[in-house]
Amino acid sequence: MEISSKEHTHFFSNNTILPVDQSSFKSESSASKEKQSCCGGIKIFLGALSFVYFAKALSGSYLKSTITQIERRFDIPSSLVGVIDGSFEIGNLLIIILVSYFGAKLHRPRIIGAGCLIMSAGTFLIAMPQFFMGRYRYERFPSTINSTVSLSPCLQDKSQTPLSALEKSQAKTNDAGCEKEAGSSMWIYVLLGNLLRGIGETPIQPLGIAYIDDYAVEENAALYIGCVQTVAIIGPIFGFLLGSLCAKLYVDIGFVDLDGVTISPKDVEWVGAWWLGYLIAGVISVLAGIPFWFLPKHLPKPESRKDSSTSSEHSKFIIEENKDQRMSYWQQAKLAEMAKEFFPSLKNLFGNPVYILYLCASIIQFNSLIGMVTYKPKYIEQQYGQTSSKSNFVIGLINIPAVAFGIFSGGLIMKKFGIGILGAAKLFLGSSFFGYLLLLSLFAMGCENSDVAGLTVSYHGAKLMTDYEEALFSECNSGCSCSKNDWDPICGENGVTYVSACLAGCQASNGSGKSTVFFNCSCVGTFESSRSSSAVVGPCQKGNECPKMFLYFLVISVITSYTLSVGGTPGYILLLRCIKPHLKSFALGIYTLAIRVLAGIPAPVYFGVALDTTCLKWGSKRCGGRGACRLYDSSALRYVYLGLTLVLGTVSIFFSVAVLWVLRKKSSPQDETLSANGERGACGTKRRKDNFVTSDQLIQPTYWPEKETRL
Repeated sequence: MEISSKEHTHFFSNNTILPVDQSSFKSESSASKEKQSCCGGIKIFLGALSFVYFAKALSGSYLKSTITQIERRFDIPSSLVGVIDGSFEIGNLLIIILVSYFGAKLHRPRIIGAGCLIMSAGTFLIAMPQFFMGRYRYERFPSTINSTVSLSPCLQDKSQTPLSALEKSQAKTNDAGCEKEAGSSMWIYVLLGNLLRGIGETPIQPLGIAYIDDYAVEENAALYIGCVQTVAIIGPIFGFLLGSLCAKLYVDIGFVDLDGVTISPKDVEWVGAWWLGYLIAGVISVLAGIPFWFLPKHLPKPESRKDSSTSSEHSKFIIEENKDQRMSYWQQAKLAEMAKEFFPSLKNLFGNPVYILYLCASIIQFNSLIGMVTYKPKYIEQQYGQTSSKSNFVIGLINIPAVAFGIFSGGLIMKKFGIGILGAAKLFLGSSFFGYLLLLSLFAMGCENSDVAGLTVSYHGAKLMTDYEEALFSECNSGCSCSKNDWDPICGENGVTYVSACLAGCQASNGSGKSTVFFNCSCVGTFESSRSSSAVVGPCQKGNECPKMFLYFLVISVITSYTLSVGGTPGYILLLRCIKPHLKSFALGIYTLAIRVLAGIPAPVYFGVALDTTCLKWGSKRCGGRGACRLYDSSALRYVYLGLTLVLGTVSIFFSVAVLWVLRKKSSPQDETLSANGERGACGTKRRKDNFVTSDQLIQPTYWPEKETRL
């Protein structure tokens, strides 16, 4: 019996030893293969996602660069252009919650690929009005057009009618032709195309970022996200440079004889080939979506995330569900079962004070940033007298790289110094504070209004205080039959711009097209500093101090952009670490939704409305009605544009302070100091257990081990 027992024991001991050795060997081999597979897979996905971020950022920034072109082409005010710009966010609003919540359970890469196709379709749709509208027509008198007919700008005989007025009278006799000429409804295609772009872009951010954070090695997560965001900023560089190139080309290039074009890029009425860049951006979006159709639904997780019993900083700020409940949550793939968890998950997110406060800070900050970026080309054009092409060029080549470097620096700082969630909040707050402090100095770097007779100065040289419509007419042009609605500026020898040759009282002209010279201009001769009564086509340049101010503006703007961008990656890490792991995609979706609805949609609209209040001279449509603004009050524009940005930024800083205060309350002093290897003291671990572990809720640090301490 004893022998049998011993043999039986020996038999089982032999059988148990060998399998352990084999399994151990297999596990080491499989771990090595899995590590290679994981690293390779996540890097391929990282490259594909980076290219998609580049594509969507390029098309989005190109839209920003064409704001003034679209405004002039469709003859609409800035407020309506803001609605068009905000339609992108409306597209996100339509499906963001469904995509971010249900998309996390489905094939995320293929959903991103489908979104790229939709995004490209919307980009192509934006360019379509160019092929359906008539050719672009701008206001010019016969004296500035190649013609054998000689007409005096100042019409002593009222039977001599300017071309612009003649076209209006003809249009009134043909209502159908008038509607077609005005193109009053064609801007709707731009709005719908941008809305479709928003729908296609929806899954990229919440599903892509969460996918990286799920399968990347812990210490590389922040760096990977920083790389993606950096590439996303490289897209706007090319977007604005493409906008600069297209702004130099005439809108109807390839459709009309360019030798007959009598305006130049320096004219307010100039419209570049805005539609051309959208065709290029659409092709890039199609190419960006191809790799995602061949990527797997899941990647093997790194060994560092499996079966680890170490504690995590993540566990201090959230309460995990029971492990069995979490496993069953991921295993239940039925839509009906997932739908039941929707409202509890939503309640969980809104019950997190750190998440809510950070969300409020981001919403207000993005209001300031979106409004500022949307109208920055317009601000540079109107404030410093630069062309659309040069405005887009300096933004793309100087300003955007500073933003890219700032975002990458934030991710690098997080990784190099092992900054945790509390440090991320401090870095986010510090970058916002110093960034908006630098922005305050831009108030002193503006240009004075150009001298425009009847708008900013009187016809005798005094500063104008009366209503501009009444002031456009004076004794010097009282004998002329002029319209106050025309905008055909000329520059007098006295350095003063006149709204039109007629309002300048010019009696004769010589030459044609861009080389036209006007003579015997009675209003030019009566100006107190006048030596001559001649004038040339086009507005006068800004003052001598303006180029120097523009240089100062660029320097401060670059430093400000870098400072604000440093907090980008720490903000993302703060957002990801203050929520439960399985709610990351959902939380990012809600975050994106809130930014779109409460910042992306309203900010361009109310910024546009505010800027419209500073307009001094509105254009007029051929069929009647107010068109696009031709001239802004430089001082008022500066105070409204910068003031609105600064006020919103200041409010966001207060919410950032509240985020830091809540995090400090929840963290112990030991947790604020991280060791070199990312380990924490036992005191902090014990306190977390005392505060968060109950009989029915267990902290599961093994699901997300040492996430923040090893960034």
